[in-house]
Amino acid sequence: MTKILIIGAGIVGLSSAYYLQKKGYQITILDKGDISDNCSFGNAGMIVPSHFVPLAAPGMIRQGIRWMFNSKSPFYVRPALNGSLINWGIQFMKHATAKHVSESAVPLRDLSLLSKKLYEDLAKEPGFDFEFTNNGILAFYKTEKAREEEVHLAQRGTELGLDMTVLNADACKALQPNLDLDVLGAVHYRCDAHLYPVKLMNSLLKYLTDNGVKIVRGKEVDKIETSANSIARVFTGNTSWEADQYVIATGSWSPAVARMADTRISLMPGKGYSFMEPEPQNRLTIPALLCEARVAITPMNGSIRYGGTMELDKINTRINMQRVKGIVESVPAYFPDLKPSLPAKKDIWYGFRPSSPDGLPYIGRSLKKQNLVIATGHGMMGLSLGPATGLLVSQIISGGPVDLKLEPFSIIRR
Repeated sequence: MTKILIIGAGIVGLSSAYYLQKKGYQITILDKGDISDNCSFGNAGMIVPSHFVPLAAPGMIRQGIRWMFNSKSPFYVRPALNGSLINWGIQFMKHATAKHVSESAVPLRDLSLLSKKLYEDLAKEPGFDFEFTNNGILAFYKTEKAREEEVHLAQRGTELGLDMTVLNADACKALQPNLDLDVLGAVHYRCDAHLYPVKLMNSLLKYLTDNGVKIVRGKEVDKIETSANSIARVFTGNTSWEADQYVIATGSWSPAVARMADTRISLMPGKGYSFMEPEPQNRLTIPALLCEARVAITPMNGSIRYGGTMELDKINTRINMQRVKGIVESVPAYFPDLKPSLPAKKDIWYGFRPSSPDGLPYIGRSLKKQNLVIATGHGMMGLSLGPATGLLVSQIISGGPVDLKLEPFSIIRR
Protein backbone atom coordinates (compact mmCIF):
# COMPACT_ATOMS: atom_id res chain seq x y z
CA MET A 1 0.00 0.00 0.00
CA THR A 2 1.33 3.44 -0.93
CA LYS A 3 2.36 5.44 2.12
CA ILE A 4 1.68 9.18 2.36
CA LEU A 5 3.24 11.49 4.94
CA ILE A 6 1.43 14.82 5.40
CA ILE A 7 3.24 17.55 7.32
CA GLY A 8 0.69 19.90 8.86
CA ALA A 9 -2.73 19.23 10.39
CA GLY A 10 -4.62 22.39 9.49
CA ILE A 11 -7.66 22.29 7.24
CA VAL A 12 -5.51 21.75 4.12
CA GLY A 13 -3.58 18.86 5.65
CA LEU A 14 -6.69 17.19 7.08
CA SER A 15 -8.63 17.68 3.84
CA SER A 16 -5.78 16.13 1.89
CA ALA A 17 -5.81 13.17 4.26
CA TYR A 18 -9.58 12.85 3.95
CA TYR A 19 -9.58 12.52 0.17
CA LEU A 20 -6.41 10.40 0.09
CA GLN A 21 -7.95 8.03 2.64
CA LYS A 22 -10.98 7.68 0.39
CA LYS A 23 -8.59 6.48 -2.33
CA GLY A 24 -7.11 3.81 -0.08
CA TYR A 25 -3.72 5.26 0.80
CA GLN A 26 -1.92 4.63 4.11
CA ILE A 27 -1.56 8.06 5.72
CA THR A 28 0.42 9.59 8.58
CA ILE A 29 0.01 13.24 9.59
CA LEU A 30 2.71 15.08 11.57
CA ASP A 31 2.02 18.36 13.35
CA LYS A 32 4.39 20.40 15.47
CA GLY A 33 1.69 21.37 17.98
CA ASP A 34 -1.40 19.89 19.56
CA ILE A 35 -3.44 20.98 16.48
CA SER A 36 -6.06 22.89 18.49
CA ASP A 37 -4.36 26.28 18.07
CA ASN A 38 -3.88 26.52 14.31
CA CYS A 39 -5.58 28.97 11.96
CA SER A 40 -8.23 26.46 11.00
CA PHE A 41 -9.75 26.65 14.50
CA GLY A 42 -9.74 30.41 15.15
CA ASN A 43 -10.84 31.91 11.83
CA ALA A 44 -14.14 33.53 10.88
CA GLY A 45 -15.58 30.33 9.40
CA MET A 46 -16.52 31.98 6.11
CA ILE A 47 -16.77 30.13 2.78
CA VAL A 48 -16.16 32.88 0.25
CA PRO A 49 -16.56 32.41 -3.52
CA SER A 50 -17.12 36.18 -3.42
CA HIS A 51 -13.40 36.65 -2.73
CA PHE A 52 -12.16 36.35 -6.31
CA VAL A 53 -9.97 39.48 -6.01
CA PRO A 54 -6.47 38.61 -4.71
CA LEU A 55 -4.78 40.62 -1.98
CA ALA A 56 -2.35 41.91 -4.62
CA ALA A 57 -4.70 44.40 -6.27
CA PRO A 58 -4.44 48.00 -7.54
CA GLY A 59 -4.65 50.55 -4.74
CA MET A 60 -3.68 48.09 -2.02
CA ILE A 61 -0.13 49.44 -1.76
CA ARG A 62 -1.29 53.04 -1.38
CA GLN A 63 -3.99 52.05 1.14
CA GLY A 64 -1.56 49.83 3.02
CA ILE A 65 0.93 52.67 3.43
CA ARG A 66 -1.80 54.89 4.92
CA TRP A 67 -2.88 52.14 7.31
CA MET A 68 0.67 51.62 8.56
CA PHE A 69 0.55 54.95 10.37
CA ASN A 70 -2.60 54.04 12.33
CA SER A 71 -2.01 51.72 15.29
CA LYS A 72 -5.60 50.43 15.11
CA SER A 73 -5.74 49.92 11.35
CA PRO A 74 -6.56 46.54 9.76
CA PHE A 75 -3.24 46.21 7.94
CA TYR A 76 0.34 46.59 9.08
CA VAL A 77 3.80 45.67 7.82
CA ARG A 78 6.47 45.71 10.51
CA PRO A 79 9.51 47.51 9.04
CA ALA A 80 12.58 45.27 9.21
CA LEU A 81 15.74 44.37 7.32
CA ASN A 82 14.17 41.07 6.38
CA GLY A 83 15.25 39.62 3.03
CA SER A 84 12.15 37.45 2.76
CA LEU A 85 9.86 40.43 3.39
CA ILE A 86 11.73 42.59 0.89
CA ASN A 87 11.55 39.93 -1.83
CA TRP A 88 7.89 39.28 -1.00
CA GLY A 89 7.14 43.00 -1.21
CA ILE A 90 8.81 43.35 -4.60
CA GLN A 91 6.72 40.47 -5.94
CA PHE A 92 3.57 41.91 -4.35
CA MET A 93 4.10 45.26 -6.07
CA LYS A 94 4.74 43.50 -9.38
CA HIS A 95 1.39 41.70 -9.14
CA ALA A 96 -0.75 44.58 -7.83
CA THR A 97 -2.19 45.32 -11.28
CA ALA A 98 -5.57 45.21 -12.97
CA LYS A 99 -4.23 42.56 -15.34
CA HIS A 100 -3.30 40.26 -12.46
CA VAL A 101 -6.70 40.75 -10.80
CA SER A 102 -8.44 39.87 -14.07
CA GLU A 103 -6.29 36.77 -14.62
CA SER A 104 -6.79 35.57 -11.04
CA ALA A 105 -10.57 35.92 -10.87
CA VAL A 106 -11.57 32.70 -12.65
CA PRO A 107 -9.04 30.39 -10.93
CA LEU A 108 -9.99 31.76 -7.49
CA ARG A 109 -13.69 31.53 -8.31
CA ASP A 110 -13.42 27.96 -9.52
CA LEU A 111 -11.34 26.82 -6.54
CA SER A 112 -13.84 28.46 -4.17
CA LEU A 113 -16.92 27.03 -5.84
CA LEU A 114 -15.41 23.55 -5.85
CA SER A 115 -14.61 23.91 -2.15
CA LYS A 116 -18.12 25.08 -1.31
CA LYS A 117 -19.62 22.10 -3.16
CA LEU A 118 -17.34 19.76 -1.23
CA TYR A 119 -18.42 21.36 2.05
CA GLU A 120 -22.05 20.87 1.06
CA ASP A 121 -21.34 17.19 0.38
CA LEU A 122 -19.34 16.77 3.59
CA ALA A 123 -22.13 18.32 5.69
CA LYS A 124 -24.43 15.48 4.54
CA GLU A 125 -22.05 12.77 5.74
CA PRO A 126 -22.72 11.05 9.10
CA GLY A 127 -20.71 12.58 11.93
CA PHE A 128 -20.10 15.88 10.14
CA ASP A 129 -22.36 18.40 11.88
CA PHE A 130 -20.33 21.62 11.72
CA GLU A 131 -23.16 24.19 11.46
CA PHE A 132 -22.80 24.67 7.72
CA THR A 133 -25.19 27.52 6.86
CA ASN A 134 -25.80 28.65 3.31
CA ASN A 135 -27.31 32.12 3.76
CA GLY A 136 -24.49 34.24 2.38
CA ILE A 137 -22.48 37.11 3.85
CA LEU A 138 -23.44 40.79 4.09
CA ALA A 139 -20.65 43.24 3.23
CA PHE A 140 -21.75 46.48 4.93
CA TYR A 141 -20.45 49.90 3.97
CA LYS A 142 -20.89 53.36 5.45
CA THR A 143 -19.28 55.60 2.83
CA GLU A 144 -19.98 56.39 -0.79
CA LYS A 145 -16.43 55.38 -1.76
CA ALA A 146 -16.88 51.90 -0.27
CA ARG A 147 -20.32 51.65 -1.89
CA GLU A 148 -18.83 52.33 -5.32
CA GLU A 149 -16.15 49.69 -4.75
CA GLU A 150 -18.67 47.10 -3.58
CA VAL A 151 -21.11 47.80 -6.41
CA HIS A 152 -18.28 47.35 -8.91
CA LEU A 153 -17.31 44.08 -7.18
CA ALA A 154 -20.91 42.87 -7.32
CA GLN A 155 -21.14 43.66 -11.03
CA ARG A 156 -17.92 41.76 -11.73
CA GLY A 157 -19.06 38.87 -9.54
CA THR A 158 -22.35 38.66 -11.39
CA GLU A 159 -20.46 38.55 -14.68
CA LEU A 160 -18.53 35.59 -13.27
CA GLY A 161 -21.78 33.80 -12.48
CA LEU A 162 -21.75 34.47 -8.72
CA ASP A 163 -24.94 35.32 -6.86
CA MET A 164 -24.39 38.85 -5.48
CA THR A 165 -26.86 41.68 -5.04
CA VAL A 166 -26.67 45.31 -3.87
CA LEU A 167 -28.95 46.30 -0.97
CA ASN A 168 -29.99 49.67 0.40
CA ALA A 169 -30.24 50.31 4.14
CA ASP A 170 -33.90 49.26 4.32
CA ALA A 171 -33.22 45.97 2.56
CA CYS A 172 -30.35 45.32 4.99
CA LYS A 173 -32.69 45.92 7.91
CA ALA A 174 -35.19 43.46 6.49
CA LEU A 175 -32.52 40.75 6.47
CA GLN A 176 -31.24 41.57 9.98
CA PRO A 177 -34.40 42.85 11.72
CA ASN A 178 -33.09 42.35 15.26
CA LEU A 179 -30.04 44.57 14.78
CA ASP A 180 -29.86 48.34 14.83
CA LEU A 181 -27.94 49.26 11.66
CA ASP A 182 -26.04 52.44 10.86
CA VAL A 183 -24.99 51.74 7.28
CA LEU A 184 -25.42 53.15 3.80
CA GLY A 185 -26.07 49.68 2.43
CA ALA A 186 -24.46 46.33 1.73
CA VAL A 187 -23.74 43.77 -0.91
CA HIS A 188 -25.27 40.42 -0.11
CA TYR A 189 -22.80 37.74 -1.20
CA ARG A 190 -25.49 35.11 -1.56
CA CYS A 191 -22.94 32.73 -3.09
CA ASP A 192 -21.13 32.51 0.27
CA ALA A 193 -21.71 30.37 3.36
CA HIS A 194 -20.31 29.86 6.85
CA LEU A 195 -19.61 27.15 9.41
CA TYR A 196 -18.22 26.58 12.91
CA PRO A 197 -14.51 25.79 12.49
CA VAL A 198 -14.05 23.98 15.81
CA LYS A 199 -16.77 21.46 15.00
CA LEU A 200 -15.45 21.00 11.47
CA MET A 201 -11.88 20.31 12.58
CA ASN A 202 -12.94 17.97 15.38
CA SER A 203 -15.22 16.06 12.98
CA LEU A 204 -12.37 15.63 10.50
CA LEU A 205 -9.94 14.54 13.21
CA LYS A 206 -12.39 11.95 14.52
CA TYR A 207 -13.20 10.61 11.06
CA LEU A 208 -9.55 10.28 10.10
CA THR A 209 -8.60 8.60 13.37
CA ASP A 210 -11.55 6.20 13.14
CA ASN A 211 -10.54 5.29 9.58
CA GLY A 212 -6.93 4.39 10.20
CA VAL A 213 -5.11 7.67 9.61
CA LYS A 214 -2.25 8.09 12.08
CA ILE A 215 -2.15 11.61 13.52
CA VAL A 216 1.01 12.45 15.46
CA ARG A 217 1.01 15.63 17.56
CA GLY A 218 3.96 17.55 18.98
CA LYS A 219 6.43 16.45 16.30
CA GLU A 220 8.20 19.28 14.48
CA VAL A 221 10.07 18.42 11.32
CA ASP A 222 13.66 19.63 11.70
CA LYS A 223 15.41 17.76 8.90
CA ILE A 224 14.51 16.31 5.50
CA GLU A 225 16.89 13.85 3.91
CA THR A 226 16.86 13.82 0.14
CA SER A 227 18.23 11.41 -2.42
CA ALA A 228 18.74 12.64 -5.99
CA ASN A 229 15.36 14.05 -7.04
CA SER A 230 13.21 12.72 -4.22
CA ILE A 231 12.70 12.82 -0.46
CA ALA A 232 14.10 9.77 1.35
CA ARG A 233 12.89 10.46 4.88
CA VAL A 234 11.79 13.15 7.29
CA PHE A 235 13.13 13.65 10.81
CA THR A 236 11.49 14.96 13.96
CA GLY A 237 14.33 14.97 16.44
CA ASN A 238 15.74 11.43 16.59
CA THR A 239 12.69 9.88 14.95
CA SER A 240 12.63 9.29 11.20
CA TRP A 241 9.54 8.92 9.02
CA GLU A 242 9.53 7.31 5.59
CA ALA A 243 6.83 7.39 2.91
CA ASP A 244 6.34 7.06 -0.82
CA GLN A 245 4.83 10.53 -1.19
CA TYR A 246 5.11 13.64 0.99
CA VAL A 247 2.81 16.64 1.37
CA ILE A 248 3.84 19.96 2.91
CA ALA A 249 0.74 21.73 4.22
CA THR A 250 2.27 23.71 7.05
CA GLY A 251 0.76 27.13 6.37
CA SER A 252 3.04 30.01 7.32
CA TRP A 253 5.77 27.56 8.34
CA SER A 254 5.89 26.09 4.80
CA PRO A 255 8.89 28.09 3.47
CA ALA A 256 11.12 26.80 6.27
CA VAL A 257 9.94 23.20 5.87
CA ALA A 258 10.14 23.28 2.07
CA ARG A 259 13.65 24.75 2.21
CA MET A 260 14.84 21.54 3.88
CA ALA A 261 13.70 19.76 0.70
CA ASP A 262 15.50 22.23 -1.57
CA THR A 263 12.23 23.87 -2.58
CA ARG A 264 11.62 27.62 -2.42
CA ILE A 265 8.24 29.17 -1.60
CA SER A 266 7.58 32.88 -1.19
CA LEU A 267 5.24 33.42 1.75
CA MET A 268 4.81 35.92 4.57
CA PRO A 269 2.85 35.18 7.74
CA GLY A 270 -0.07 37.57 8.16
CA LYS A 271 -1.15 37.62 11.79
CA GLY A 272 -4.87 37.89 12.44
CA TYR A 273 -6.79 38.13 15.70
CA SER A 274 -10.20 36.92 16.81
CA PHE A 275 -12.27 36.61 19.98
CA MET A 276 -15.76 35.42 20.86
CA GLU A 277 -18.62 36.77 22.96
CA PRO A 278 -21.89 35.04 23.89
CA GLU A 279 -24.90 36.16 21.88
CA PRO A 280 -28.01 34.57 23.46
CA GLN A 281 -30.32 37.03 21.65
CA ASN A 282 -29.24 35.62 18.26
CA ARG A 283 -29.48 39.10 16.75
CA LEU A 284 -26.91 38.44 14.03
CA THR A 285 -28.01 35.60 11.75
CA ILE A 286 -25.99 36.36 8.61
CA PRO A 287 -22.20 36.86 8.85
CA ALA A 288 -21.01 40.40 8.25
CA LEU A 289 -17.99 42.06 6.71
CA LEU A 290 -17.41 45.67 7.72
CA CYS A 291 -15.91 47.02 4.52
CA GLU A 292 -14.08 50.12 5.68
CA ALA A 293 -12.88 48.50 8.92
CA ARG A 294 -11.94 45.14 7.33
CA VAL A 295 -13.59 43.28 10.21
CA ALA A 296 -15.40 39.93 9.98
CA ILE A 297 -18.28 39.01 12.29
CA THR A 298 -19.77 35.51 12.33
CA PRO A 299 -22.49 33.89 14.46
CA MET A 300 -21.14 30.61 15.87
CA ASN A 301 -22.55 28.12 18.32
CA GLY A 302 -24.61 30.67 20.31
CA SER A 303 -21.83 33.26 20.23
CA ILE A 304 -20.37 35.82 17.85
CA ARG A 305 -16.78 35.64 16.63
CA TYR A 306 -15.14 38.98 15.84
CA GLY A 307 -11.97 38.92 13.78
CA GLY A 308 -9.67 40.95 11.59
CA THR A 309 -6.31 42.62 10.94
CA MET A 310 -3.36 41.54 8.83
CA GLU A 311 0.09 42.06 10.36
CA LEU A 312 2.91 41.03 8.04
CA ASP A 313 5.86 40.16 10.25
CA LYS A 314 7.97 37.23 11.35
CA ILE A 315 6.14 34.52 13.27
CA ASN A 316 5.95 35.70 16.88
CA THR A 317 3.87 35.47 20.07
CA ARG A 318 3.12 39.18 20.50
CA ILE A 319 -0.47 40.33 20.90
CA ASN A 320 -0.96 43.90 19.67
CA MET A 321 -3.83 45.13 21.82
CA GLN A 322 -4.19 48.26 19.70
CA ARG A 323 -5.13 46.08 16.70
CA VAL A 324 -7.67 44.20 18.79
CA LYS A 325 -9.00 47.51 20.11
CA GLY A 326 -9.45 48.60 16.50
CA ILE A 327 -11.71 45.60 15.89
CA VAL A 328 -13.72 46.28 19.06
CA GLU A 329 -14.23 49.98 18.34
CA SER A 330 -15.29 49.45 14.72
CA VAL A 331 -18.33 47.27 15.45
CA PRO A 332 -20.71 49.81 17.07
CA ALA A 333 -20.13 52.21 14.17
CA TYR A 334 -22.08 49.75 11.98
CA PHE A 335 -24.21 47.99 14.64
CA PRO A 336 -24.89 50.47 17.51
CA ASP A 337 -26.38 47.78 19.75
CA LEU A 338 -23.46 45.36 19.31
CA LYS A 339 -20.78 46.54 21.72
CA PRO A 340 -18.13 43.90 22.25
CA SER A 341 -15.83 44.38 25.21
CA LEU A 342 -12.08 44.53 24.83
CA PRO A 343 -11.06 40.96 25.70
CA ALA A 344 -8.28 40.00 28.06
CA LYS A 345 -5.13 38.77 26.36
CA LYS A 346 -5.84 35.21 27.47
CA ASP A 347 -9.14 35.29 25.55
CA ILE A 348 -7.64 36.50 22.27
CA TRP A 349 -6.83 33.97 19.60
CA TYR A 350 -4.22 34.77 16.98
CA GLY A 351 -2.95 32.88 13.99
CA PHE A 352 -0.79 33.35 10.91
CA ARG A 353 -2.26 33.39 7.41
CA PRO A 354 0.24 32.09 4.84
CA SER A 355 0.17 34.93 2.32
CA SER A 356 1.69 34.52 -1.13
CA PRO A 357 2.85 37.70 -2.89
CA ASP A 358 0.31 37.35 -5.71
CA GLY A 359 -2.62 36.27 -3.50
CA LEU A 360 -3.02 32.77 -4.99
CA PRO A 361 -2.22 29.52 -3.18
CA TYR A 362 0.52 27.08 -4.14
CA ILE A 363 -0.87 23.67 -5.11
CA GLY A 364 1.30 21.23 -7.03
CA ARG A 365 4.40 19.08 -7.20
CA SER A 366 7.86 20.33 -6.48
CA LEU A 367 9.91 20.21 -9.66
CA LYS A 368 13.04 19.32 -7.70
CA LYS A 369 11.58 16.50 -5.60
CA GLN A 370 9.24 14.27 -7.58
CA ASN A 371 7.55 12.73 -4.53
CA LEU A 372 6.75 16.07 -2.86
CA VAL A 373 3.47 17.99 -3.17
CA ILE A 374 3.09 21.55 -1.83
CA ALA A 375 -0.28 22.84 -0.60
CA THR A 376 -0.06 26.22 1.11
CA GLY A 377 -0.31 30.00 0.63
CA HIS A 378 -4.09 30.40 0.99
CA GLY A 379 -3.85 33.68 2.90
CA MET A 380 -7.12 34.55 4.62
CA MET A 381 -9.03 31.86 2.69
CA GLY A 382 -7.45 28.70 4.11
CA LEU A 383 -10.66 27.35 5.60
CA SER A 384 -12.66 28.35 2.54
CA LEU A 385 -10.31 26.66 0.07
CA GLY A 386 -9.24 23.70 2.21
CA PRO A 387 -11.47 20.91 0.80
CA ALA A 388 -10.79 21.79 -2.83
CA THR A 389 -7.06 21.92 -2.16
CA GLY A 390 -7.20 18.56 -0.40
CA LEU A 391 -9.09 17.00 -3.29
CA LEU A 392 -6.54 18.37 -5.79
CA VAL A 393 -3.68 17.03 -3.68
CA SER A 394 -5.26 13.57 -3.74
CA GLN A 395 -5.70 13.77 -7.51
CA ILE A 396 -2.11 14.93 -8.04
CA ILE A 397 -0.77 12.03 -5.98
CA SER A 398 -3.03 9.43 -7.61
CA GLY A 399 -1.97 10.61 -11.06
CA GLY A 400 -5.49 10.76 -12.43
CA PRO A 401 -7.42 13.69 -13.90
CA VAL A 402 -7.73 16.83 -11.77
CA ASP A 403 -10.89 18.87 -11.33
CA LEU A 404 -9.22 22.23 -12.04
CA LYS A 405 -6.33 23.59 -14.07
CA LEU A 406 -3.29 23.74 -11.81
CA GLU A 407 -1.19 26.25 -13.75
CA PRO A 408 -2.42 29.35 -11.82
CA PHE A 409 -1.37 27.65 -8.58
CA SER A 410 2.01 26.40 -9.81
CA ILE A 411 4.88 26.30 -7.32
CA ILE A 412 7.23 28.02 -9.79
CA ARG A 413 5.04 30.82 -11.13
CA ARG A 414 6.56 34.27 -11.32
